[in-house]
Parts: sequence; structure tokens; C-alpha cells
Amino acid sequence: MTDALLLEVADRALGDTCTHETIQAAERDGWAPRVWAAVAEVGLHRIALEEGGTLGDALAVLRIAGRHAAPVPLAETGLLAGWLLAGAGLPVGDGPLTVVPGRPEDRVELAGGRLRGVAHRVPWARAAERVVALVPSGDGWLVASAPASSLTVEPHVSLAGEPRDTVAFDGPADVAPAAAGVDADALRHRGALTRVLLMAGALERMSGLTISYTNERVQFGRPVARFQAVQKHLVDGAEDAVLAGMAADGAARAAERGEARFEIAAAKLLANQAAFSATRAAHQAHGAMGMTREYPLHHLSRRLWAWRSEYGDERFWSARLGAAVRRAGADRLYPSITGGSEALIV
Repeated sequence: MTDALLLEVADRALGDTCTHETIQAAERDGWAPRVWAAVAEVGLHRIALEEGGTLGDALAVLRIAGRHAAPVPLAETGLLAGWLLAGAGLPVGDGPLTVVPGRPEDRVELAGGRLRGVAHRVPWARAAERVVALVPSGDGWLVASAPASSLTVEPHVSLAGEPRDTVAFDGPADVAPAAAGVDADALRHRGALTRVLLMAGALERMSGLTISYTNERVQFGRPVARFQAVQKHLVDGAEDAVLAGMAADGAARAAERGEARFEIAAAKLLANQAAFSATRAAHQAHGAMGMTREYPLHHLSRRLWAWRSEYGDERFWSARLGAAVRRAGADRLYPSITGGSEALIV
């Protein structure tokens, strides 16, 4: 179990810096230096990389980051790029990092000792000190770490206004074989796990924000939360937050024990579905106020919709899970569900 003191430190560091104005400024400028400084000062970006830190600790902190809509590459630095670099025995450094998610349209290769090609929708590339890519080779997979000075970055943003840049590689890179078991599918699952925890935190905060607002907003002489139609929205949002949170907890526990591919796939599918219905309920309950930039709901709802499509959307994970169950056969349906990754290969 994660130390309560760690969670308190993370909540304070992010709560003090991820103000409405800071998140708005990060969307405008493409970076939040004050938030990153607070994260780096207490080492939140290196929890899973330091002796004594665990994957579970890092994921619990990531959930808090989702709750605060933290506009920094916390998942990319420690849990994705840092994980690849540490496994390959390459220097991790202490600055912000990012990773090439590995989209179908990407073309990245090693040729003549140089990393060449183009990668799309790379999170926070413009602010990262190094961009890390997983590159196929004849003998398996290689981890390549390219410094920012060797890259050309074309700025783009996600629906949430966070950097999702196009990166052109044509320069030297530090290269080493990836750790055993690390391939494109392993990166996709780990990336999906980070999005599940971020989404769980954001859904919890969005539900709480909606309950608070509807209890404060008075219409026809009473809080709108007392109207049955509004209560339906509150219940739907709260149910989605609890469901996603339970799925995130299960996936995080399973990931500490092993690959957890079934648990991660199921959790990402559930979180994606919850994000769709919960944001609809929250915006319905808020009415016009929820659509204003001056109110923080959109910091959560837009991130949820952006994270839905990253590292596998509903269609992708539904197909993967369905194919795995079909391969197992009808007689193995219930044992597959209850047995998780030990019984089902996703």
C-alpha cells in the first residue's frame, strides 16, 4: 500500500501549483514551469525509478495528477520514457522526458548510427530534454534516446490543449537493447495503464466538482441538486468515477505482480466508456456554466476525452478483449474473466 505521506506530499505540491490560471497559461504557452519545478523538487517524476519506490506508488501519484489536471509529462517522464531508459541501462537524467507512443503512421528507424524518421502526436515533445523511441531491429527492439537539440518539433495540441507534437528525427541518439519482454505491445499496455490512472483521478474530481456546484446553485428556491433529473446526472457521474477507480486499482495491483495485460485492457476500456458518459452527465448538470473557460470543468472533461483516444480507444480494446475471449473458447469464458492475465492472453 502506498504511504499516505507520499500521497499527501503529491496532493499538496500539485494542489498548490495547478491553479486555474496556471492550467490556462500552460494551454497558451505549451508548458507549466512552476508545476514542473514543484514535481521535480519532491521527486514525483522519479518515484518508480528510485530505490524503494514502486510502480504502485508512481501510479497512485499519477492518479492525483489526473485529479488536478496537472499540465506536465509526469506519466511520460517516469513511467514510460524513464522505464524504457532504465530497462535498457541508458541514462535517465532529471529533466522532463517523453516517449514516442508508436502510432501506425510513424516511421522511425536507426540508420548509420543516426535516428531518422517522423513520429506523430508525441506528448510534450517541445518541452522534453530527450525524446525516447522504441525501434525494431533484426534481433528484437532497441531503445533510442535523442536529445532535444537533434530534433525538429512541429507544435500540435490535443483536445485538452496539451502538446501532442510531430517530431522529426535526423541525428545521433543513445541506443541500447530494450529490456527483456519490452516491445511495442508492452509499451502500449503500459501507456494505457498511465491513462487509466489519470482518467480515474479526473473522473473523481469531476464528480466532486459537479456535486458541489449543483448543491450551491439555487433555482426555483432550492439547490438544483434536489431536482430528480439533476440527481440522475450526479448518480451517473459518481458511478462512472467509482467504476473507473475500481478498474484502475485492479489494474495497478495486477501490474505490480506481472504484465497484467488483461486487467489493463479491461480497465482502459471501462475508463474510456466512463469518460464518455461521465462528461456528458457533468456538463448536463452544470448547464451553461460548464462550457465557460472561467470554470474548471473543461480542464477535466477535455483531458478525459483526449486520454480516451491515447494508447487504444474503445474500439481497439473491445476488439482485443473479444479476440482473446474467442480464442479461449466458450467453455473458458468465466474462468478467463475471473483468472485475468493468468488465464487469458490479450
